[in-house]
Amino acid sequence: MASHIGKRFETERAKAGLEDWLQHRNAKTFPFEEVMNEYHSVGKHFVDADVLARLAEVRSHIATVPGPWQDVQVLASFLDTALDKHDDRYDYPTYLALNVLQLPAHNDPVEHAPFARARFDRLRAQLVCDLLDYELTVIDGLTTSLPQLRPSADVVDKRIHLAVRLMRPFFTRLGLDGSLTATDTIELARQMVEAVRDDMSDSEKRTLELSILPVYTAHDEYLFLRVLQSFETTFALIALQLRGALTALANRDAGQAAHYLSDSAAALREAGLLFSMLATMQVESFQTFRNYTEGASAIQSRNYKILESLCRTPDADRIDSLAYYSVPEVRERILAGNHTLDDAFVEACSSGQLSADEIGAVHAGMEAMSDAILRWRKTHLSLAVRMLGEQTGTGSTEGTPYLAHVRDIPVFESAEPAAPRTCPFAKKTAAQRNSPIAMSA
Repeated sequence: MASHIGKRFETERAKAGLEDWLQHRNAKTFPFEEVMNEYHSVGKHFVDADVLARLAEVRSHIATVPGPWQDVQVLASFLDTALDKHDDRYDYPTYLALNVLQLPAHNDPVEHAPFARARFDRLRAQLVCDLLDYELTVIDGLTTSLPQLRPSADVVDKRIHLAVRLMRPFFTRLGLDGSLTATDTIELARQMVEAVRDDMSDSEKRTLELSILPVYTAHDEYLFLRVLQSFETTFALIALQLRGALTALANRDAGQAAHYLSDSAAALREAGLLFSMLATMQVESFQTFRNYTEGASAIQSRNYKILESLCRTPDADRIDSLAYYSVPEVRERILAGNHTLDDAFVEACSSGQLSADEIGAVHAGMEAMSDAILRWRKTHLSLAVRMLGEQTGTGSTEGTPYLAHVRDIPVFESAEPAAPRTCPFAKKTAAQRNSPIAMSA
């Protein structure tokens, strides 16, 4: 009874806040707290119809809402996510609130690539530390948010240990590790949360707050959302860096291309701990909230498909599969002519402008990237088997049979591990040119 009364209270607060806002209409005064409390008290799938109707009315006025441009954009992005089920356009990007998170876009200027890693480190540290903050707040008894199917203390403890381990290198690169003095893992987690919070702008805090809109009230969905958002952040970083590698190869800058490839592989390897964290999710919890995620499937991950298609042009049967029909804008770009790292590597080799050592460095970066992606697919499959078993995936996907089918698709063709580490068109080094073998050739 108390829980039911609490939910009605949040609903009435949200309706009252929206009614008041509609009379005054200013982006800076939108009742985000009241609306978010409603969503968290029942889950996006069960938000009150009157609240949804008022949110839709708010959206109808968005073009004329006064207030700073940035505040209007934040409100518009939030409404796009909050009303996806109401509009019957719910999918993977809206489930993860990717518009709210403002991830790097596929058409971001390639000049942003050198700064992508720092931006990625910052956002992923914020996402994982927010998850830590949620778990710690529950431990402290300071929230009733998402109260269903709470995991055991041992499970939460393991989850926190893994998150702290994942965050260590990020804190070092961000220069925040000086504030970490605790030896106890839980206290260290608290220090991490505090350090990240203190380093965030008000705008970043608002973005983080608005990007968590679970469909149900199961505790573990918070973990699920933050981990998937972290993966999408990783894919977005890699896609931008692979475009940087393409540009570097076009400019015959093998060192820069090798750097982008190696750093992308390292970022994906680091993300492996996210799977370990996700493995602490209770199967019962996952099976419960996924009842309300129909229409949203990871097969709709635009960032992953961009990453994949930047490595090499997908085979015809894959382009004409649900995987790419689920991301039509990416598919159209491929069909229009998609320049890939495979293409760029062959062109750079045949130009005669790179030495064998330079080609070897790029090839090694491509091998590292290939290995990281293949390992990621394998781990993804094993975790999906545990969580889904023989069940189909959401969004009319095959589920684990699909993941098993795509697990071994080659990442590159021109630089697979069995391929030669040099190229017959490579510019020879001075030592090679003066060797008897080189001269006889």
